[in-house]
Amino acid sequence: MEAGIKTALLVADVQRDFCEGGSLAVPGGDAAAAAISDLIQASHGAYALVVATRDWHVDPGPHFAAPGQQPDYWESWPAHCVADSPGAEWHPDLLLPDDVLVVSKGQRAAAYSGFEGRCDDGRSLAELLQSADVDAVDVVGIATSFCVKATALDAVRAGLQTRVLAPLTADIDAARTPATLEALRRRGVTIAG
Repeated sequence: MEAGIKTALLVADVQRDFCEGGSLAVPGGDAAAAAISDLIQASHGAYALVVATRDWHVDPGPHFAAPGQQPDYWESWPAHCVADSPGAEWHPDLLLPDDVLVVSKGQRAAAYSGFEGRCDDGRSLAELLQSADVDAVDVVGIATSFCVKATALDAVRAGLQTRVLAPLTADIDAARTPATLEALRRRGVTIAG
């Protein structure tokens, strides 16, 4: 983090359903949760804000594969992160600070970017960052080629210096990760790690 730059940490979707044993398990989700907790503890408040985004599905329509239908794992998915269900809870190894801001997304439609969500008070992620005069974001979480990527691209579009901390992410298909990170680089995202 550069001196004089206010940076926020954006933690994307580190929820039980996206980690080993969940309904849409991502290999390495458990390890990402623990590593993100280590970063938060080691940063000792260096981040201006810590924002955790979460899938919070009420009725997401075709985002969930219909009963008996095979999901394509690109546009349709197994049911996951249903609002107020155990699978929507934070991973138990994710130790978020007491002042974390939570942004929920995907209630009634697919939503990959944290910038599509809102806090309980109705503010969007962009509004949260603007109100704190944030200049830059570090993005971590699950899954690299989906919610991490979409959040990072929207952060760049919002004019923020954007960095993805690649070792603190997990991807559905690790073979796809290098191409995802290269695509992010081409769009102005710094890849760290």
